[in-house]
Amino acid sequence: MSSSRKQFALALKITFALILSVAANSCNKRTGPLGFISNERDGSITVIDTKTDQVVSTIKVGGRVRGIRLGADKQTIWVAVSLPSNETQGENSIVQLDLKGRVLGRYNAGTDPENFALNNDDSRLYISNEDAGTASITDVKANRILATLAVGLEPEGAAISPDGRWVYITSESSSTVTVIDTQTNQPLKTFLVGARPREAVFTRDGSRAYVSAENGGSLAAIDTSDHHVTKTIELPKSDMSTPIKPKGIAIAPDGHRVYVATGRGNSVAVIDGESQTFLQYVPVGQRPWGIALTADGHKLYVANGLSNDVSVIDTQVNKVTATIKAGDGPWGIALQ
Repeated sequence: MSSSRKQFALALKITFALILSVAANSCNKRTGPLGFISNERDGSITVIDTKTDQVVSTIKVGGRVRGIRLGADKQTIWVAVSLPSNETQGENSIVQLDLKGRVLGRYNAGTDPENFALNNDDSRLYISNEDAGTASITDVKANRILATLAVGLEPEGAAISPDGRWVYITSESSSTVTVIDTQTNQPLKTFLVGARPREAVFTRDGSRAYVSAENGGSLAAIDTSDHHVTKTIELPKSDMSTPIKPKGIAIAPDGHRVYVATGRGNSVAVIDGESQTFLQYVPVGQRPWGIALTADGHKLYVANGLSNDVSVIDTQVNKVTATIKAGDGPWGIALQ
């Protein structure tokens, strides 16, 4: 082969290698808003691109990772970290990270923080301490606990109203919701809901909240003007072998649909938000826990704690369109 032909062949090889390199790198670049899935058993966060529904990275946090939120600007990740089951070494804290997984802060959270709410300017954390039967309120700037409040037995869920005025703490063993007034940092009211309440979520306008009852197999609708249950929505049994165990809740932006993860039911229940009646089940992976909607409400992401994946539901047709592999024990989801 002549020298000119060798040079031409070499140039082709280099060009082809560059094309492959660019293509490979482009596959790992985000093209849409990100989603973050906390994996309870391996202490990690799976990061997905919600446009392509592909995993773009995995952030190793350590410990038992459960509740997860995004900061006000959607550029920071906040996650509850507690001791792994049956272990005595480790930390109990709320950890703040940037989107690349670099730790920005670790905040006092009391013992066994499972879930938490973050206020609108990221200055206060409201944390459920499951083992202690308390809720902790942490001043982020000072990194100190301002108050430790007695709530119900085994508090798990924590949610804050859109205006930042109310925090709901759900307590499993007492089947109660404690309302915290954020202006006084004191409990205002405690009321009963279905057996073993797990999570609470407010509608966008803050006029209503929903609380899932795992053992009650139901969803409570709450009038937030005076914090009372207006209706208990019973979720029907799908069949005798799959008990319905409501956990995570997501509400469409217009409030017309409410979605509930059913745990051992391996499905998501679709509720009519206007009539507050059950519509249908959408089958997903095994043991769905946390769920979250995209900003336009068109896609619902479901963390499946036993099958170790995330189901993506097209809410226009209520069908799973993608399944994304996650870490060990997907628990919660936060979307940009």
